[in-house]
Formats: sequence, C-alpha cells, structure tokens
Amino acid sequence: QVQLVESGGGSVQAGGSLRLSCAASGYTPNMAWFRQAPGQKREGVAFIDKNDWTMYASSVKGRFSVSRDNAKNALYLQMNSLKPEDTAMYYCAAGSRLRSLDGRWYNYWGQGTQVTVSS
Repeated sequence: QVQLVESGGGSVQAGGSLRLSCAASGYTPNMAWFRQAPGQKREGVAFIDKNDWTMYASSVKGRFSVSRDNAKNALYLQMNSLKPEDTAMYYCAAGSRLRSLDGRWYNYWGQGTQVTVSS
C-alpha cells in the first residue's frame, strides 16, 4: 500500500505558475498527475516512469513539466502559463504497470490539491 499526499495548489491569475508536490510513502516506478474539474471527466495530465521517461496530455504539453526525486519518493508538477481551463482538483497517482494516462490502471491515489486560475 502506498500513501500519496499532494500539496502546492492555490489560486493564481492566468499566465502564472504553480508547482505541485506529491509525497509518497514508498517507491513506485510509474507515477502520474491527473485532474478533474467539476462536471468533467478525469483527465490524465502527465506521466513519468522510473527512467524519467515522460508523457503529457496535449492540453498541457509545453506548459507543464513532471519530475520526480526517487531519493525522497516525491513527484512534482511544474505548471507554467496557466489558463482558466486548468482550474481543477489535481491528483497524484501511482501503481500502474503501464506507461499510461488512463486512470483505470492506477491503484493508489492522493486526496487532491485544488488549483484555481482566474482570468
């Protein structure tokens, strides 16, 4: 069992930046960030594997960057050039055996951190 705790969310104006962090209780090779806005489906945002291979949703490519610190069992999401449509609850996930942005493959989820972007 892996516990995940997100932090770093907040309110920013469009064009601003935020850095999300996820503290894991143990090491897992594949980790990802997801988000879900009210009334919307959950969306996979960014994935990173044990070798730092990454994958991004087209909606955030070029603006968001995922990274990890294996020594600290930590996952990060640097979000730049934020847009109002990035407003959502952001979740850290782990436990997938695949390189995937499909949440159905993930066994462990954090409680989420809210990101609100105003225009």
